Amino acid sequence: MGVNVTARQALAGQGSAAAITRGRPVSGVADPAPTQASQTAKGTVAFRALTKTYVSSAGEVKALNAISLEIAPGSIFGIIGRSGAGKSSLLRTINRIERPTSGQVLVDGVDIATLSEAELVGLRRRVGMIFQHFNLLSAKTVFENIALPLRVAGVPRAQIDARVRELLELVGLTDKAQTYPRRLSGGQKQRVGIARALATGPEILLCDEATSALDPETTQAILRLLRDINRQLGITVILITHEMSVIREIADRVLVLEQGRIAELGEVWQVFGSPRHDATRALLAPLQHDLPDDLTAALTAERPELPHAQVVQLDYRGLDGLEPDLARISQVLGGDVRLVHGGIDRIQGHAQGQLLLALKGAEVASDRTSLTQGPQAIAHDIKVLGYVVDTVHLR
Repeated sequence: MGVNVTARQALAGQGSAAAITRGRPVSGVADPAPTQASQTAKGTVAFRALTKTYVSSAGEVKALNAISLEIAPGSIFGIIGRSGAGKSSLLRTINRIERPTSGQVLVDGVDIATLSEAELVGLRRRVGMIFQHFNLLSAKTVFENIALPLRVAGVPRAQIDARVRELLELVGLTDKAQTYPRRLSGGQKQRVGIARALATGPEILLCDEATSALDPETTQAILRLLRDINRQLGITVILITHEMSVIREIADRVLVLEQGRIAELGEVWQVFGSPRHDATRALLAPLQHDLPDDLTAALTAERPELPHAQVVQLDYRGLDGLEPDLARISQVLGGDVRLVHGGIDRIQGHAQGQLLLALKGAEVASDRTSLTQGPQAIAHDIKVLGYVVDTVHLR
């Protein structure tokens, strides 16, 4: 009981004005309450058999179905799924914007359903949130938008000014303090949203499709900022997105939701390298290096009598440290080996992707075991795609 009370005190008490400004660095992580040490690290989120059912005129819709998992403190955790998979419903249970139908949400070991209204206010000040469409107040300056949650919390003006200046420097907007949102770019607006979410010193940062409204270049800049905040401040970042490229870029672990259930859960490189569920494979499809149209048109299934090349695909899944070694591939396969198409990504230090090769004067046999297993392996999988006669397609 003592440990649980300690965690409740930490959740409820640290949102106060005193805690927000108690000699903290820009990290915004408040000192723990001076009580017994909690057995659960700050920034830990866990779901236990979580279910959420909506009732509509058409009947009941189960948005979440028996979700059980734990998110490690200080990690970047991605939640992905197709539209209607339950991503937003799950994210919004963490700060109790959504009330689950059954099951538990635990933050720092505390079942947040047991919190009083006052304790819930404290929790929400320790769980920051940024949104897809920024949600800035157009009639207030950048400075005023960031300061708003501090003013609501009753923080003294002098301390608000110091805190907002720190946050403006953190997100790179020191020169935009007195600018109104209408004069900001999309990326700058999202930086304001991030600074505002960090104002009260959260230990958890929720990102609700935070990059979906941004162009690719700006998306990369925002992801770098989130990664830097996570590394420098130790804040747990939980983000939902429909873009696998965002998960690949930033997340440590990923949850794939499908119709309210867990389809896959694991390290990002493992899920990307060996997807097991159809939903995951569908989400990953846009990242695959498709066969170019001109090469597709030139391929034939049967070996032609005219001079030709065999086209093969080498797959890499990030396992066992196996990476493309072009010199070794050429030596093992023999003949003239040309790289035609494909690409390799490095995800968490693991090489993943496909290479399309054209072999002239040699062919991959039907039994490819020696090429994919054991010390002589050159890839995790090898597929023969066909043959081409006109080698101009390979140049």
